[in-house]
Amino acid sequence: METETLAAARDIDFSLLALFARATLTVKLVMLLLLVMSFWSWAIIIRKHIAYKLARREAAVFDAAFWSGEPLDELFEKIGPDPQGASERIFASGMTEWRRSHRQDGGLIAGAQARIDRSMDVAIAKESEKLTNSLSFLATTGSTAPFIGLFGTVWGIKHAFEQIAISQNTNLAVVAPGIAEALLATGIGLVAAIPAVVFYNKLTADSERITGGYEAFADEFATILSRQLDS
Repeated sequence: METETLAAARDIDFSLLALFARATLTVKLVMLLLLVMSFWSWAIIIRKHIAYKLARREAAVFDAAFWSGEPLDELFEKIGPDPQGASERIFASGMTEWRRSHRQDGGLIAGAQARIDRSMDVAIAKESEKLTNSLSFLATTGSTAPFIGLFGTVWGIKHAFEQIAISQNTNLAVVAPGIAEALLATGIGLVAAIPAVVFYNKLTADSERITGGYEAFADEFATILSRQLDS
């Protein structure tokens, strides 16, 4: 009897596609949802990696131009009314407020330094929001995917026990397929969650470093303008 049971179990297809095909509709929907979450997470990861790389490169190019000794007014004119990079937009926001703070007689309107700082802070906040946009989906996937997969597993095991009760047979050939199909949902949940958590932490740290660079530049630029105000 045991030999016949093992032989029957060996004849069962335990490939991933076969397990998915034999699963109940609820478990299939859970697996498909997890696969979509995993695919979308990887799309965000790749897109953010490219965006952060471009942001660091743009910041390095602008820093070189800013500290090249070129007059700030000429650099501002060269950037033009539609800055392309984040560093350029932060610089342009400060320079725009600097020019607006001058009266027609050449004097400065009171509170110019505070307005320039606020203007650059707003620009930095906007750039930071762009950097962190969509990262919340990675956090959501990392925290919920294992539980969604666990729900699929629980539902699949429930169905497996129902089939056992109906067939009144507890041999390996009856039990194994249902359990394997149920556990596949948890496996897919972990496959979706683990990369999402890892890259969420990495991308969050990268965005904080880039934003920190913007804030450092804004402080240095504000210091330069403060010297001109004092003089």
